[in-house]
Amino acid sequence: MTQDQLWEQLYRSMLRVRRVEEKIIDVYWSDKIKSPVHLSIGQEAVATGVCEALQPEDILFATYRSHHAYLAKGGDMNAMIAELYGKVTGCARGKGGSMHLIDPEHGVAGTSAVVGTTIANALGYAFAVKLRKEKKIVAVFFGDGAVDEGVFHESMNFAALKQLPVLFICENNQFAVHSDHLTRRLKDNLIERAGVYGIPAQRIEGNDVLAIHEQTAKAVQAIRDGEGPQFLECMTYRWKEHVGPGDDFHLGYRTPEDVQPWIDDDQLVRAEKEIDADVVSTIKAEVETEVTEAFEFAEESPFPDASELHAHVYAD
Repeated sequence: MTQDQLWEQLYRSMLRVRRVEEKIIDVYWSDKIKSPVHLSIGQEAVATGVCEALQPEDILFATYRSHHAYLAKGGDMNAMIAELYGKVTGCARGKGGSMHLIDPEHGVAGTSAVVGTTIANALGYAFAVKLRKEKKIVAVFFGDGAVDEGVFHESMNFAALKQLPVLFICENNQFAVHSDHLTRRLKDNLIERAGVYGIPAQRIEGNDVLAIHEQTAKAVQAIRDGEGPQFLECMTYRWKEHVGPGDDFHLGYRTPEDVQPWIDDDQLVRAEKEIDADVVSTIKAEVETEVTEAFEFAEESPFPDASELHAHVYAD
């Protein structure tokens, strides 16, 4: 792949996330969307940079803020929007909402509303991959708040002990809900926590999509070469409130001035400058069509029948 082609893919991926979430913001006030939404606007570079370095057969687990990861891994946009609408054509048949996305066909094994839980899920999958001697790897996204959970430390220890093919991606947006990361820990040293378990770790500053992609590619190759788990801490920032489509400056834990430097360094704008103007126009038109059709699909889809209530509760 040439550098120009890479920039085009990175741009398309980030633009898909940005435009679909901007449309979610427009629609949310109408009450057509039936679940809370945790938007990833501002954090698109992390999921895009990581997922462009994965293979289709690789597996992904993520958090409640996972529209970007789901879409970047190839998740079906129609099914995602239908899920937000609570429609039976949704990826979880309208039962999971925004925080519970899944698309096994494209390697999205699941997302969860409970902080840190998918870290352990990813380990179980990675353990199975190793036992079956499969070539795929498992990538798991989580926030900096999850690093304070016991399951994180137990999982890191187990992954290192068993040398599992798992890539840990900490999206450090510097807040756990409304708590600044330095009010929750003495030092800004998350990658040192990985080092305690003997897991190679890299911190990527500045929400840099190209650097994230390059470091992910190196980490992924190390895992494929049998070097065991790897850890990436990606510094990023969410532009919108913790949950919902608006701003939350009235809560007092941050200000517009805190957000502005990250907006000024928008990686979507950066990527657009790297691409020929005609190519940009084509990508924008294609993405706009895809987003429009996804919302039309959701609008036209039916709600689940009452008989769905007890379906898929237990394994067959």
